[in-house]
Amino acid sequence: MAQQVRSSWKRIAAGGIALAVAAAPMSSWAQTQPDAPAQAQAPSAPSQARPSAPGAMLPAPAPPSTSFNPPPSPKAGMTPAGPASIADLSEGLLDAVVNISTSQSVKNSGKGPQQPQIQEGSPFQEFFDDFFDGEGGQRGNQKVSSLGSGFVIDSTGYVVTNNHVIEGADDIEVVFANGSKLKATLIGTDTKTDLSVLKVEPKSPLKAVPFGDSRRMRIGDWVMAIGNPFGLGGSVTLGIISARGRNINAGPYDNFIQTDAAINKGNSGGPLFNMRGEVIGINTAIISPSGGSIGIGFAVPTEIAENVVRQLIEFGETRRGWLGVRIQPVTDEVSESLGLDRARGALVSGIINDGPIKNGEIKAGDVIVSFDGQSINEMRDLPRIVAESPVGKEVDVVILRDGKQQTVKVTPGRLEDSVQSPEADGDEPDDSDVPNPDNGGDQSAEQSKEPVQAYGMTIAVLDEDRRKSFDIAESVEGVVVTEVAAGSLAAEKGVKPGEVIVEVAQDFVEQPSDVTSRMDALKAEGRRNAHIMIADKAGNLRFVAIPLD
Repeated sequence: MAQQVRSSWKRIAAGGIALAVAAAPMSSWAQTQPDAPAQAQAPSAPSQARPSAPGAMLPAPAPPSTSFNPPPSPKAGMTPAGPASIADLSEGLLDAVVNISTSQSVKNSGKGPQQPQIQEGSPFQEFFDDFFDGEGGQRGNQKVSSLGSGFVIDSTGYVVTNNHVIEGADDIEVVFANGSKLKATLIGTDTKTDLSVLKVEPKSPLKAVPFGDSRRMRIGDWVMAIGNPFGLGGSVTLGIISARGRNINAGPYDNFIQTDAAINKGNSGGPLFNMRGEVIGINTAIISPSGGSIGIGFAVPTEIAENVVRQLIEFGETRRGWLGVRIQPVTDEVSESLGLDRARGALVSGIINDGPIKNGEIKAGDVIVSFDGQSINEMRDLPRIVAESPVGKEVDVVILRDGKQQTVKVTPGRLEDSVQSPEADGDEPDDSDVPNPDNGGDQSAEQSKEPVQAYGMTIAVLDEDRRKSFDIAESVEGVVVTEVAAGSLAAEKGVKPGEVIVEVAQDFVEQPSDVTSRMDALKAEGRRNAHIMIADKAGNLRFVAIPLD
């Protein structure tokens, strides 16, 4: 169940850990973590509103209208009211939704209250033993219980829930609608999407529910949630899809469905159904200032979950695709400097050594706008789409290079658990990713080696003295920025002394004059920004767009 943490994301499974991110004032993101079942609360005080006193003067009724304006007829395909009763639908699904009960041994810190010395044989001894058992470092570990939700996807006993519902549990028990209980074993878990698969061994086939296609769901479609809020199993709530594709910074593959169906603490891992009784999402998180539902809940869509669940059942782990590139967002300035019609795609800032890209199919400076037929509208789309791609299958990738669109063939590798995805987590490229100058020998004596000043930067040749002075790696080539004027255009873009300009508009630069001449040429072409590749002292690359005005 969600903890009451102000201004934070919280999982909606009871007993979860708050995940702090930026949030609107007076609101909190709540992960739906499981909690101990809530005790019954006293009924709230009656409303203070009072009816008018007897005999109070009432306004005179309005005179009857001389004309009648009927309400507009609903458009075709629209219903003027909510859906008909969902009793039949929910009745057929309740048996497939389960409660997940876990217990975990927690080591004592030794800082808890010490148990008072109770006389042996005292009638109160057992109560003190129950309360203080494990406290004070005297009685071993303490057992902590929590509750969450889940659902059966296969009649043989496979159950889906959230990872944070069962994470760290010593014992997992699945409680069915009829009150029966079965011990569960963990088949596999995926922390990046917060999904887990459990297995129970039933004596007879279980009621199971199918996955639906979340991609067919539209904003405004009716959905129904069933789960175990506050330990109250078999609770049904109804709402609509409020939004799609939400990024709540919970993981590298965020693409949540947002719903106003009431989701509370303990709903974690429960299903979100469409009106055909198909699971189109797994309830995972809420926004809540108090820990209760305020109508903003999030579910992992089945377009992500179904493939993860299938792999966990088949392999006990996920097997994701990996492209081996380092990426950054395409800003409006970068978009304009590259001649794009709008800011879209993912900008490649580096290639990982020994990754799937071995023959220069994709290069630093390229913008990936489509992967395997799916558009990349923003940077975060690429890691998710690549991860869902089959490992070892050649796919078409549409890139923009030198202002021209072209299609290249790429075969994704497998993202190993020990290797973070650079597409998602910003791994740094190896030094070999930095372009090497193709000078073919001694530099021309006619080229100026004198430092130049441009756009608030002082740019100089990267000789051995400057390389040593700024502690720049031997593999880094280009021209070094020795000074940056405060308040200049370069300073506003985060350029710092000691960084190295490697390329301007995808042309390698060897001399300070190369930078100014290339930027002057871009300005003459009518460009408003110069697209510059910059390396830090270790060789990690990034792109900035320097305004030319």
